[in-house]
Amino acid sequence: MFGTLLGALPRPPLPDDADPAAVLDAVLELQVESGLEPLVDTGWSLHPGDPVAAWRTTASRADRLVKAALAGPFSAGLAKGAALDDRRATILALADAGCRYVEIHEPAAVAIGEDMVERDRFRDLHERLLDGLHDRPDLHLSLVIVGGSAHEAGATTILAPPYQSLAVDLIEGPDSWYLVRATPRVRGVVCGALSTKAGSDDTPEVLVWAATYAASSGTDGVARGPDRVGLATAGSLAALPWGMAARKIAALGRAVELANLPPEVAKARMDPRAVDIRSAALGRYEPHRAGRRTGGRSPNDR
Repeated sequence: MFGTLLGALPRPPLPDDADPAAVLDAVLELQVESGLEPLVDTGWSLHPGDPVAAWRTTASRADRLVKAALAGPFSAGLAKGAALDDRRATILALADAGCRYVEIHEPAAVAIGEDMVERDRFRDLHERLLDGLHDRPDLHLSLVIVGGSAHEAGATTILAPPYQSLAVDLIEGPDSWYLVRATPRVRGVVCGALSTKAGSDDTPEVLVWAATYAASSGTDGVARGPDRVGLATAGSLAALPWGMAARKIAALGRAVELANLPPEVAKARMDPRAVDIRSAALGRYEPHRAGRRTGGRSPNDR
């Protein structure tokens, strides 16, 4: 099980005239200190507007896996044709440069809902974007949806494009658990379970609960397993003071460490009162029933 960020970080507390490279190093160091991987430049790239050069530079300053994050075609308003081809070419150029993990961010997917035209457009854009990319076994492509839940668009819409993993926001979009449960067990799931808001419940127990439940889910009654699960922020931390963002990332790192311990060891290190899912900050869950919206219970309450 791994930990990573699904959004930006605030500027580190460095002098206004600090070298941009020092800013980038500070955000990378914070992630490393908390045990996160893959790392990301969190919006402090040395080459904004050039994803390949940005990734090369960031990767050269890190001693562990560094990912790239690109805006998805649906959210970016791309049409089929040259713009979409350019986005696919960027992904290929990243792979050729040695990048092994690329995120495609689609926050606008939360607004698709039951609009059949938009559902079709989402599927078509992503299937075209990924066309031929699976000839690169060294490349992991992850679909990222934060800012809410896209489950109303239907699993057949969101999961149709053959991404290797799905990252979802479980704070602003607790109904994303529907998508987690529908995701084929051979695909990874990244749980955006760390709130981006001040004053949130960032106890490691809540995060470990989310990761454990995601690992236990899977199609055909077979568990996904912890090797295909990650923990992450539920979006950008850029609006927070640096110190608060740093504390949240440290909490994320502690949760990942706990999640990777043997169950009995992890249990002994956790406060049992903090894992009461009736008060968890991840919302409520109940299997969807045709004809009505359900809620009010968490996964293990069924």
